[in-house]
Amino acid sequence: MFEDHLARLEAIAEALERRDVPLDEALRLFEEGIARVRAATETLDAAEGRLRELVQRADGTFGTTDGTPLAPDDDG
Repeated sequence: MFEDHLARLEAIAEALERRDVPLDEALRLFEEGIARVRAATETLDAAEGRLRELVQRADGTFGTTDGTPLAPDDDG
């Protein structure tokens, strides 16, 4: 999903760089872009939160930040 937002943001940026885009279309694209940025940011924040939960210990095992070990088959 993040990749979809990023690809669409690139397409929006390219469209907005064109001089022949009518103002109403430019505003619509800008609004969509803002919504896509917010959604992508939420996705990144969620991923960052999940990464912070995982802590690699000195012995190579993983656990959560509260010290609870992850089961070997725990895929999150």
